[in-house]
Amino acid sequence: MHAAHTRANLLLVITATIWGLAFVAQRLGMEHMGPYGFNAARFALGAVSLLPVMYFFEWRKDAIAIRRQLPKLLQYGSLCGLCLFGGASFQQVGLQYTTAGNAGFITGLYIVLIPVVGLFTRQPSSRETWLGASLAAMGLYLLSVTENFTLAYGDLLELLGAFFWAAHVLLIGRFSPKVPPLALSIVQFMLCAIASGLVALLTESNTLSGLTQASWAIFYAGLMSVGIAYTLQVVAQRNAHPAHAALIMSLEAVFAAIGGWLFLSEMLSTRGLIGCGLMLTGCVLAQVKLFRIPDHALNTKTT
Repeated sequence: MHAAHTRANLLLVITATIWGLAFVAQRLGMEHMGPYGFNAARFALGAVSLLPVMYFFEWRKDAIAIRRQLPKLLQYGSLCGLCLFGGASFQQVGLQYTTAGNAGFITGLYIVLIPVVGLFTRQPSSRETWLGASLAAMGLYLLSVTENFTLAYGDLLELLGAFFWAAHVLLIGRFSPKVPPLALSIVQFMLCAIASGLVALLTESNTLSGLTQASWAIFYAGLMSVGIAYTLQVVAQRNAHPAHAALIMSLEAVFAAIGGWLFLSEMLSTRGLIGCGLMLTGCVLAQVKLFRIPDHALNTKTT
């Protein structure tokens, strides 16, 4: 089980890296498209890119079992997809009014929400997790809230999205061990793409020219961030505690800040750098044993 947890943590670090750099693509893509149109395109691409993978790794092995689980897949995928749509929508719209770095760090607030919500869903967290989450929350405060205690409009939208990301992490942790993970990913991506597309048709005026100009951003945000990273999340969370998974994935905030600095000329202040360091420290502390008390919850696979 220890090896499985280590492998799951590694996959989650890769996921966080891809997601963090995706904030750059998401910002640049909206220079040519509206936020909902962009989300519809990237989640549709992510779903389509997984179809051949699912066919070779899941369908060919046990198509009958997948057919039998279709009602569960649709139910679980729809719930995950709705949370994904909420989180992605607030995140993408918020990116119009804030930096990629800020968006990444505020999105990471779900690390604080996970242990709290876990108390009500019988998914307890260790003392180390609570300590790590507290340090990360302090770091996010330093990064996102000004010295005058103000929160910009874009930052507020990202904060609202954090609630949906927290719910999404918990749902994935609960459902991914019960159904084929690739099939679950495809269902949630398609629902998110359809919902985003409907809103785009009603509220935006996207053009084929804009879609073409944003194609490289859609390619990265769709194939890498959605098709690969979200699927790695589903696979990894089959063997990862939800609070641990949330803390590791919150490292996307660090990579978002790095990406914003490298590609968008966004700068971090000393206050922001301290916040970044606190987040990293919190993630590390959550993974080690500081208190010599048996933690049965972390040795039990989430169901």
